Amino acid sequence: MTQFPFGLIALIIVSFLIYFGLAHRVLDRMRLSDKAALGIIVALIIGSFITIPLPFGNIRASINVGGGLIPIALAVYLLSKAGTRKEWGRALVATLITGAVVYYLGSLVMAGLPEPAGRFAVIDAIYLYPLAAGITGYLAGRSRRSAFIAATLGVVLVDVFHFIWLVQNGAVGGTVAIGGAGAFDVTVLAGIMAVLIAEVFGELRERLQGGPESEGRPKELLAGLKKPEANRHDEKAGAEPTPAMEAGDLEVDNKVKERMPFTEEADEKHAKGIDFADITDDITEKRRGE
Repeated sequence: MTQFPFGLIALIIVSFLIYFGLAHRVLDRMRLSDKAALGIIVALIIGSFITIPLPFGNIRASINVGGGLIPIALAVYLLSKAGTRKEWGRALVATLITGAVVYYLGSLVMAGLPEPAGRFAVIDAIYLYPLAAGITGYLAGRSRRSAFIAATLGVVLVDVFHFIWLVQNGAVGGTVAIGGAGAFDVTVLAGIMAVLIAEVFGELRERLQGGPESEGRPKELLAGLKKPEANRHDEKAGAEPTPAMEAGDLEVDNKVKERMPFTEEADEKHAKGIDFADITDDITEKRRGE
């Protein structure tokens, strides 16, 4: 009986979640629209059939478009959208930590015995590496974007480590295939796993603490991030609320917005597709630096 690859199953599930609008909040944080996300999934699958050879002397190196190039490009895009230097640096540090953890698993823990599970025959490497990268990426990055960046680039970093090792040891005929399994490669699975873990545990953490972290953030901004119904209880009678900016986005009361000295900046960022939850971090960090 033919078995579907785990990566294909994961992509199908993600596609359904996006199509039925169940991933809207996650995509907002990732700076992606539903159409863009579905387009990326299609590109991952099509790109799986395209492998680009990389000329590096006696070492046979290559990168798969679907399993390597597109995930890397997406991670770089998300990195460029980092709202603050702190988030940018945190994502890079998380990438290094994730790469080190996965490299340790591959070179030490999983080495010594034949595949699929190496020394510890409990879980297949195709599942262990994405799981390890996802968990490490979330713990080190703490946000959905940073988790995806760390997990994706962390796995790619392992291939870079392997390439450097081959060069240093003069391994003639060595092979390095970045994203060699295409859309079903560890790189893709690690990114999906990282976002899933960040969403589940991040949501759970917010619920346990009664909402997003508010310490050190402007009161006006926190008030603006509340649901419109909650804000209207604090306003005088007769205040007319603004219409919803987009379906599924947070509405902001006119009176609340008048109390926000950074209204124009917040609106300008939101018009570019940035959700108010992320604007909170950006503006707060900017204020602290002033």
